Amino acid sequence: MRRMFKTFLILLTLAASLAPQFADARVVRFVVEQKRPLAEGTTFGSAGGYERLDGTAYFEVDPKDPLNAIIVNLDKAPRNARGMVEFSSPFVILKPLEMAKGNHKIFYAINNRGNQQAISYFNFGPGGNNPLTAANVGDGFLMRLGYTIVDAGWEGDLVPGNGRLVPTFPIATNPDGRPIVAKVRIEYSDRTIPDKGTFTLPLEGAANFKAYPAADTNTAHATLTVRDSVSGAKTPVPSDHWAFGTCPMGKASLVANDTNICLFDGFRPDRLYELMYQAKDPIVMGLAYAVTRDVGSFLRYETKDAAGNPNPLAQSATSAGIRRIYSFGGSQSGEYQREFVYLGFNEDEAHRKVQDALWVHKSGTHRLFANVAFADPNTFAEEDDRHDFLGTSYPPFTFAVTTDPVSKIRDGLSKRPQSDPFIVQTDTESEFWEMKDSLNVVDSAGHAVPIPNNVRLYLLSSLQHGGNNPPRSFPGEDAMCQNPTNPVYHGPTLRALLVALDGWADKGVKPPDSNYPTLQAGTLVPVDDARRAFPKIPGVTFPAAVNGVELLDFGPTFNSPGGSLTTLPPKIGARYTIYVPKPDQDGLDIAGIRPIEIRVPIGTHTGWNVRRQGFRAPNMCPLTGSFIPFAATKEQRAAAGDPRKSLEERYGSHDGYVKAVADQTKALVAERFLLEEDAARFIKGAETGDVLERKSTR
Repeated sequence: MRRMFKTFLILLTLAASLAPQFADARVVRFVVEQKRPLAEGTTFGSAGGYERLDGTAYFEVDPKDPLNAIIVNLDKAPRNARGMVEFSSPFVILKPLEMAKGNHKIFYAINNRGNQQAISYFNFGPGGNNPLTAANVGDGFLMRLGYTIVDAGWEGDLVPGNGRLVPTFPIATNPDGRPIVAKVRIEYSDRTIPDKGTFTLPLEGAANFKAYPAADTNTAHATLTVRDSVSGAKTPVPSDHWAFGTCPMGKASLVANDTNICLFDGFRPDRLYELMYQAKDPIVMGLAYAVTRDVGSFLRYETKDAAGNPNPLAQSATSAGIRRIYSFGGSQSGEYQREFVYLGFNEDEAHRKVQDALWVHKSGTHRLFANVAFADPNTFAEEDDRHDFLGTSYPPFTFAVTTDPVSKIRDGLSKRPQSDPFIVQTDTESEFWEMKDSLNVVDSAGHAVPIPNNVRLYLLSSLQHGGNNPPRSFPGEDAMCQNPTNPVYHGPTLRALLVALDGWADKGVKPPDSNYPTLQAGTLVPVDDARRAFPKIPGVTFPAAVNGVELLDFGPTFNSPGGSLTTLPPKIGARYTIYVPKPDQDGLDIAGIRPIEIRVPIGTHTGWNVRRQGFRAPNMCPLTGSFIPFAATKEQRAAAGDPRKSLEERYGSHDGYVKAVADQTKALVAERFLLEEDAARFIKGAETGDVLERKSTR
């Protein structure tokens, strides 16, 4: 009997030792399906050659675990024999051929709508969803630093195609197996309606996204309205003027189905259409956050999965060899990042911290709200489009725990000191105009909001949301915006900040202090004050209004972490006070990290643009900036009535311009907002460029 008891204790101890690997490693299978050399065998400095891995991660989560129970409808998802909820996601990994030569750190670049981002942001390269050739990976910056780049699909309503990373999430049902049905609300605008109009649209609006099927296709039981603008009156479309289905040539070509909408008179791109209908089959979209948590946890802590497949990054059978994980998300996936940390997903089921640092890029105070029944992660609010939809700002706005004076909600995004990572948020001027960015640092009562010690906020001064858009010399006839777009690439500043972030998280070297506009410094002002400060440039229209936000009431089953929306449209509450960066005499933001293009400008760069007549003017052009060049000479600017100094008055000559660029790159390097290799790139570009007539040969 004693021997049997001793054997039992040994087995119990063995089971306990295996528990962290098999019970808590929620990636149950991590299957590499394809390995290929990256960049035709290019050697990236000391990190050597790289390879690309493609495969599928298979997960299961315990719906009873408190860390998972926050996921909406997880309790209504199908379960396996062990009571777990299963799902899967494709992944892409770019890794050193010899992991020992890398820096032992993961750069987890969260995809945007399934589209990979890391290379286009950091490598002066096109990137794309199939990074494989040397041309794809640009100058190899991330590889030269030795990072392993990881990405996995998280958005469950995507349609496969164009290399998008598309996960497979379960559908929630009622306990008796009947479909869950609820009212959903969709808006159609020139975001999704073709320039020449169309008779048919997917219910979701765009073909890249799955629509929630209509539970009832009787149009008399749904509502479709049309209006001229966001402030215009909604006119009901008679129920016999539209149908659920496709009709590429109008009513006569109608084929009924439950995932498309047909308007017999056709959708016009200069109108806003709102549809409310009874939908079914909600995706358990909150599992999006578990994907990033559990892939990161597995790659960092485990040497093999529960099925015995090895961790492809592990350096030995006993060591995963990963020291740090940093994540990055831009725009939509930056919103995902804010929600990821707020909902507590940086702690895995074994209660270990997953990421050391998390980077939010150009997301303002928007949150993703994937953790909602019938979630629509693709939706976001603009000034004249989906203004009162959930894809907007909702308290808490700030990383610090504060009391919002409008909603009275006391909360914050970063409130778990044991598991919260270091956080960097970088925004452009566009996010102050379109994504209520000022609420990060000042509440609606005008009180300054503290920035926690683990957080840095930076404004990319005078830049637009899109980070690498070449300007047109003039707006074409089909252009939506009045002004040419802002061409400045975010990459040089982001590269320097990554080095600073790594020093902070890995070695404890503090990064530069937050550099954001504030009321106290006079660099954050009401829109009217910004308008008065902006130069009176002939032909340039300043925005009439900022994209504001009200407190939206979606019903009693929705709150800050998510839930379900029962009041549609929402009840509109008190309006928040929103501020924007103050411009200088050239129309450039005073505050923030001023890159070379702003420190040594050849024109006015802004984060806003205005729609042209025929495109719902005078509203803002969505998430788009402007570039208005300076005159070359004093005479030219005087003739045009331009109050801004000419290039000649600023720099005197081409050599003067080159010297100004050289001086300011030196200053930016000293401030740790530019790397030496990118400073040299700017100087060379100035030398070989055509700003003013050359006075010397170089």
